[in-house]
Amino acid sequence: MPPPLHPLPPLRDVIRDHDLSARKGLGQHFLFDLNLTARIARVAGDITEGTTIEIGPGPGGLTRALLEQGAQVIAIEKDRRCLAALADVAAAWPGKLDIQEHDALKVQVETLGSAPRRIVANLPYNIGTELLVRWLTKPEAFTSITVMVQKEVAERIAAGPGSKTYGRLSILAGWRWASKLMLDIPPQAFVPPPRVDSTVIHITPLSQPVADANPDTLSRVTAATFGQRRKMLRSSLKTLGNAEALCDAVGLDPTLRPEQVSVKDFCALARAVEATEAKAET
Repeated sequence: MPPPLHPLPPLRDVIRDHDLSARKGLGQHFLFDLNLTARIARVAGDITEGTTIEIGPGPGGLTRALLEQGAQVIAIEKDRRCLAALADVAAAWPGKLDIQEHDALKVQVETLGSAPRRIVANLPYNIGTELLVRWLTKPEAFTSITVMVQKEVAERIAAGPGSKTYGRLSILAGWRWASKLMLDIPPQAFVPPPRVDSTVIHITPLSQPVADANPDTLSRVTAATFGQRRKMLRSSLKTLGNAEALCDAVGLDPTLRPEQVSVKDFCALARAVEATEAKAET
């Protein structure tokens, strides 16, 4: 673990010296506890090879932990006020930190740096889910995703059938990824404290999808069913064709509700919808 070339000040001093009060519009909630950021970095596992991509590093608390773990880091930061503080971190680990001023929503992170690539980040709350949805469609691009998000979002990602939190995000993740909830972080750990609990989740790609499916069709099926969560499949699938016939084609009880259907069966429904649509075109 390479130490910094020179000591860095406590994060509270960095915030004060650079006038980095957290901005609600950017979803900023800073973690000052360097022991906690070190724990988050360790959740990512061995990060000494390839590129570690961090989104929204702010004053650089997690960035320091990643560098101390031996990572080559590309940090995407939208808030220009944080760049000087991050430059101080880069100076302490020469050649190990590339700071890029961008809006993460406009960056194709899967093209940054050299493979293997991983994401480790305390995601801004206001864009965390949107970023995750994008990354989860590209399992071939990353060796892992380790992020802190709202606890509710983390539970939705890791949920299985029968759970109240099982939904579209669960299907998207469960189809091609394995997810594990790693660490809960209370609001009191942040400045300012958010109104919600947070969780660090570690996500790794499966060697192959749970079942074959066209991602666009799978998305349409989950949108149709979870968009009417309380309705049975025989009702919610009507927008995609003959609901009873679709269920019969894959051996599903049409009185099931979407939270009772496995990822594998959702893939089967997506294939049945495609087959029906292809037949209608001929």
